[in-house]
Formats: sequence, C-alpha cells, structure tokens
Amino acid sequence: MLTLFKEIFTWWNQQTLGTRLETFFFGKLVGKDSFGNKYYKSRSGKRWVIYNGEVDASKIPNEWYSWIHFTKNKIENNHNLEKFVWQKPHLSNQTGTKDSYHPNKNNNEVNKKYKD
Repeated sequence: MLTLFKEIFTWWNQQTLGTRLETFFFGKLVGKDSFGNKYYKSRSGKRWVIYNGEVDASKIPNEWYSWIHFTKNKIENNHNLEKFVWQKPHLSNQTGTKDSYHPNKNNNEVNKKYKD
C-alpha cells in the first residue's frame, strides 16, 4: 500500500503512476544501459528513461546522453561502444556522498608541512 502511495504522489522514488501507465501503453523499449536504466520512446518521438534505483540525471552514461537529448551524431544508434583501456567507467555525481572529492581530506600531510 505504501509503495502505491509513493508511486502516485512522489516523482523522486523511481517513476510515478502516470509514467508507468504511459510506458505500458505508449512506450517502446529502446535499450538498457550498464546501470540497469531503461530507455523508452513513443511513436510521437518523446523519449524518457526509467532509472534503476534513485532518480539522478547524472546516472545517464555517455552512450545514452546524446540519444535522450536528441543530439544527432554518427553513433546515435550504436549504444555498445568499445571503451579504451585508459577510459574510466561512468560514475554518477558524487557530490554530498562519502565518495565526493575533498581537496583537504587527502592532503593533510602537505598542509601540515606548510603550517609549520
């Protein structure tokens, strides 16, 4: 019951009831990324994503970014791009988490040296 209540009234917990109905009746699954996000398209051309877990726009990897924003390029329909060895895997925005970057957190030894 609580899950249904959340789905009806909150958009930040996955999808709303309206999005679920639109996806069921009008959505055509285009693909799925490595994070489990599902990408849909309607006949009218509308595009949307159903996130796996918490809703965060920075969870869209580079392969799908151009598709969801209607950007034309050579690789629009090829979402399984080969990664080079030197490329890092995509991460969502880490701001506000324990994994966020803190310039002074890792450089305490350097700071102590200059304070003395």
